[in-house]
Amino acid sequence: MKKTALLMFCALSLTPVFAQKTTITVAAFPAVDEIVKASLQEWQKKNPNVEVKVVGREYADHHTAMTTALATATGLPDVMTIEYGYLGRFAQSGGLEDLEKSPYLLSQHANKMVPYAMAQGRTANHGQVAIPTDIGPGALFYRHDVLTKAKVKESDLTQSWESFIDSGLKIKQSTGAHLVAHARDVKDIVIRTGIPEGEGVYFDAQGKSVIETAPRFKRAFEVAQKIRAQGLDGKINAWSNEWGEALKRGTVTVQMMGAWLGGHLQNWLAPNTSGLWRSTVLPERIATSWGGTFYAIPKKAVHKDLAWSLVQHLALNTRQQQMAFEKFNAFPALIEAQSGDFFNQPVSFLGGQKARLDWKLTASQIKPTMVFKNDSVAEEIVNAELDLVLNKNKPIDQALKDAHRLVQRRASR
Repeated sequence: MKKTALLMFCALSLTPVFAQKTTITVAAFPAVDEIVKASLQEWQKKNPNVEVKVVGREYADHHTAMTTALATATGLPDVMTIEYGYLGRFAQSGGLEDLEKSPYLLSQHANKMVPYAMAQGRTANHGQVAIPTDIGPGALFYRHDVLTKAKVKESDLTQSWESFIDSGLKIKQSTGAHLVAHARDVKDIVIRTGIPEGEGVYFDAQGKSVIETAPRFKRAFEVAQKIRAQGLDGKINAWSNEWGEALKRGTVTVQMMGAWLGGHLQNWLAPNTSGLWRSTVLPERIATSWGGTFYAIPKKAVHKDLAWSLVQHLALNTRQQQMAFEKFNAFPALIEAQSGDFFNQPVSFLGGQKARLDWKLTASQIKPTMVFKNDSVAEEIVNAELDLVLNKNKPIDQALKDAHRLVQRRASR
């Protein structure tokens, strides 16, 4: 018996002991979830005992779930992805790690990132709570075939808003096509013009509404009203089925959004329109951003060290950032990744344009603006007041006054 026990002990002592795997969770929305999955093979070479679970939800469902997770401190991922539109709300929640503090020390890498995007992830009260991974330099996409038929030049669209509207009249008369899908699209660009440094789209540095006092809001409403009054918009909401059909058929000429729209047009919105689209600067050469994705680490995450390691791989690794752009049209926030042959290649979908160089130039010209907790609330209120101007002829001054009052009331709660 003693001999048998001794042999069993020796056998057990020679059996290799395998380290138990640790699982970390990344919560994301399309196509960020696919970007993360595509990056894991390289990261896991250095972290073989870590399993990464990517929880992908649709855009709205993801942000709703993360809002609940932060409020209740339950169901929190180790890495949270946040789209720009939700950044202000999440950043002010107090539930995210300050990435400038030890052990993260993101400030050591700050000069590697696009400055305006880094500023968007920073708050006065909670520090640098998010790191940008992709950005959306604003661009004007237009149907080249429609402009050719209407004998309108690209410069006619970009010279001024007055010239933009005049071009729309020529296009409508010659082709029957609308200039834009919705007059609201124009308002969204104009209100992002000339924002003072340290302020946001809707709020000043002290968090007070600027909707009634900033001239850019009145001008935005006036331009949008002119477009509606002259029948130049299709009254079509972005991301609707009707919107997609209009882009495919060329019944809408211009769509202004982030540079990432080019990839969406090519891959799923209007794939059969290759060669018919072009990209250019926004009217009056406005340099502004449109969307973008950030990574954050919840304060109550379980595996913060591994989460930070993965976030650095996703956001600060040049090869990874370039892969995300080449495969998923995620324009890199990492400056070093904004170079190489891919940027110089002509984009066949855009008629052979070297559009990525233009987007890179725009990104370098965008001024930092702050985000605020009530940005999304302010946007809803401003849009509702604009609808009253467009559909009910509400006076613009009164609409802006009412919007300002409602936003201030909601912000003070």
